[in-house]
Amino acid sequence: MERKIGQYTGQEKGTLIIALAAMHGNEPAGIRALRDLFQLLEEEPKRNWGFNFKGRLVGLIGNIQAYERRLRYVKTDLNRHLTLENYEKALQIPTERLIYEDLELIELLDTIRYEIDDYKPSRLIVLDLHTTSAAGGIFSIVSDDEESLRMAAELKAPVVLGMVGNTGGTTLHYFKEDNTGIPTVTIVFEAGQHEDAFSVQRTIAWLVNLLRTEGVVAPEDVESRHDIVLKNYSKNLPKIVELIDVHHIQPHDQFLMREGFVNFQPVKKEDVLADDKNGEIKAPEDCLLLMPLYQKHGTEGFFLVKERKT
Repeated sequence: MERKIGQYTGQEKGTLIIALAAMHGNEPAGIRALRDLFQLLEEEPKRNWGFNFKGRLVGLIGNIQAYERRLRYVKTDLNRHLTLENYEKALQIPTERLIYEDLELIELLDTIRYEIDDYKPSRLIVLDLHTTSAAGGIFSIVSDDEESLRMAAELKAPVVLGMVGNTGGTTLHYFKEDNTGIPTVTIVFEAGQHEDAFSVQRTIAWLVNLLRTEGVVAPEDVESRHDIVLKNYSKNLPKIVELIDVHHIQPHDQFLMREGFVNFQPVKKEDVLADDKNGEIKAPEDCLLLMPLYQKHGTEGFFLVKERKT
C-alpha cells in the first residue's frame, strides 16, 4: 500500500499538518476520514470561489502491515515504539532481520522528514487519529504543554491531560521540536468505537474544526454540521480530565475486562473493573473509566481519570 493517503497544499504558505491514521492497524476510521476530507478539499474550490487554504495537509498511514492484516500491531505496538533510540538502532540492523514495526518506524519517520524538508514550514502540527475498543465519548489527548491544550480545548471534545507521564514511545512523546527541528504540536484524537460507522464522521468533523481553529481555512467556509457532530457526542461529558492511574498489563497476566464498561463511565471505589490471574481488579477511588480494553492486543487494561476543576 501507499503510505500517503493524500495531500492538499493551499495557495498561501502556512503550517504543515501531518495527520497519521492506523498507527494501530485495527483502527481504519482515520484512513476513511482522511480520504473523504481530501475529496472535500478538492471539490470545495469548485463550488466556493472564495475558498482559501493556508498551509499543507498530508495524510499518512502509520502501520501499513498491521492495517493490511487488521491487527493492532504485528510484532510490537508501533505507538509504544516511537523513540529516536529505536529508530537509530533499527538503522544498524540488516533489513531482512528487522521486525515489521521497525520497518514501519524507519519508513514513517523518513517520510515525515521528507515532508518537512519538502515544504519547509516554520511550524508543524501532528494529528494522530484513533478509535477505541470500547464505546462511549470522544476525546483529545494532549502533551500537557499550553499550546496543545489551547488547540484541543477549542475542538469541542473532552481533553485528557497526563498521558505523557504514564506511557512511552507514542506520537505525543516523539513529535516534538527536539526530533523534528521545528516548533511542533501533537494532538491525539479518539473518535469512538472501532466498528462504529460514525467514528469516521466524527473524525472528519474534528479535523475540519482544527483547520478552522488554526486559521488554515476561514470560519465562514466551515459548515455548522461539523460543530453539531462534536457537540452532540460530547454532551454531558467533562471538558478537561486528568489521568490518575493506568493499569498496565502483560500477556501472561491473563487480563480480562469486565463487560459493559464505556468511556467516561463513572465508577466507585472498590467497583470490580476486571480480572486477571491474581483475581479481581478494583477501582482505587471514585473516578471515571477511560479506554477499557476489549480487544486481544494492548499494554494497558484501562485508564482512570478525574475531571479537572477550573
